[in-house]
Amino acid sequence: MKPWDEALDPYVLLVDKTIIGVFYLSYTPDSKDNYWIGGFQIDKRHQGKGYGSQALLQIVKFVKERHPACCLLSLTVEKDNLHAIHLYEKFGFTSEKKENEYAEVIYTFDLEKNIFGNELTRP
Repeated sequence: MKPWDEALDPYVLLVDKTIIGVFYLSYTPDSKDNYWIGGFQIDKRHQGKGYGSQALLQIVKFVKERHPACCLLSLTVEKDNLHAIHLYEKFGFTSEKKENEYAEVIYTFDLEKNIFGNELTRP
């Protein structure tokens, strides 16, 4: 369950001082497993350039650096958004085969299994 009443931090994604996308992080401070990426979008004009993969890597690194207690990062995706599902699965997010109240599928990313030393690597 997303911790809407705890903390919600919005961010923009920049390339050369141009906003190419947005996301927010909803979380319970200092928890291990209640961190959610939400609203992750790349502007239509910038899609198909690899920014989604690059941004997702930077978001995960940012969460690990800013919130060192975080071990599990979650997000939801609409069932018919096959492009996003492919991106998340390729990156290493796994489906919990559960849906939220909006019929979105929940995906998780285990930061501990995907951290080697201080460097985050994609499978």
